Amino acid sequence: MDIGLQVRERTPFKKVDWNLVLVILALNGIGLLNLYSATHGPHSSDIQPLFANQIIWLLVGWSLFFLVTILDYALVSRLAYFVYFANLGAILFTTFYGAVALGAQRWIDLGFMRYQPSETMKLAMIMVFARNLTAHSVDGPGLGVRGLFWPLILMGVPFVLVVKQPDLGTALLLAAISGTMILFMKVRRWILISLLISGVVAAPLAWNYALRDYQKARIENFISPTNDPRGTGYNSIQSKIAVGSGKLVGKGFRNGTQSQLEFLPERHTDFIYSVLSEEFGLVGSSIVLILFCMMFLFMVQIASTARDKFGALLTCGVLAYIFWHMFINIGMVIGLLPIVGVPLPLLSYGGSSMLTTMTGLGFVSAVAYRRYIF
Repeated sequence: MDIGLQVRERTPFKKVDWNLVLVILALNGIGLLNLYSATHGPHSSDIQPLFANQIIWLLVGWSLFFLVTILDYALVSRLAYFVYFANLGAILFTTFYGAVALGAQRWIDLGFMRYQPSETMKLAMIMVFARNLTAHSVDGPGLGVRGLFWPLILMGVPFVLVVKQPDLGTALLLAAISGTMILFMKVRRWILISLLISGVVAAPLAWNYALRDYQKARIENFISPTNDPRGTGYNSIQSKIAVGSGKLVGKGFRNGTQSQLEFLPERHTDFIYSVLSEEFGLVGSSIVLILFCMMFLFMVQIASTARDKFGALLTCGVLAYIFWHMFINIGMVIGLLPIVGVPLPLLSYGGSSMLTTMTGLGFVSAVAYRRYIF
């Protein structure tokens, strides 16, 4: 056999799942194009540097992606509890000494960036749940009370701390990601029914005693945004105007009036999909959805062919992380869900979000990398 051919067959890049890599690159490219438009309007001089920052975060993110890919993901299992408790400590630190912005105390100021521990806690939760649930069998009717006790504790502590920041959106995402991984393992039917009934009973109590006024206002605005069009309903109304005005093919790159004239709030983060829909219409926004669906299909395939249960659970957790972020973000900008501060993975601006997402995808790539012995 030709020596050159032998070398090519042995190259470590041969085992990389290039389908996953290419779909991530496509979303990155669309995200950068969209972010450039969102940050380079006629009145956007204060946020223009964010585009250059995002390129840096992307380069660091891809470095983490390939580094994690070539490492044996068994290391992730060994580090799971350490990473979890380190993140829990960072959230506690944030509670007392964190930087305050927009009425919330969620960040640690590192000088060169603001680090949000609740963002990386999502990844830590995936790691620790994958390790904890690996010890349980999926045979029989599913997990019972004993099997759910420690997972619920592991989820409940950071959930309460993040709600206190206050950041109900991130707290609910922690619960959604954890719940998805638990359902992946199967749960006894009577427990699911009991939890559903408990949720219905607890809803009025949460409304009266747990939710803050601004959180109630968001839900009321979701039901009827025209009640306060210049106040609590403003964000939702402007986002729906941007999405609807794009029609089929959009107004063109950097020609969106809602984003370029700054009617659209937080257009580089929470409402980045609104910018995309206004400038590229239904066609452009649908392409993004198709790319996300392709990514999910690749991840399902990777999970189904993983060499062990931990790898399958790790992939399932990252899939849940990206899916729930996408579902909630797009749902809120088109008016199907209340407005919450949830970024769109791989498209929204943000260092913590980008690095967390790329590291998580690196976990999936590592599982795919080791599907085969040779």
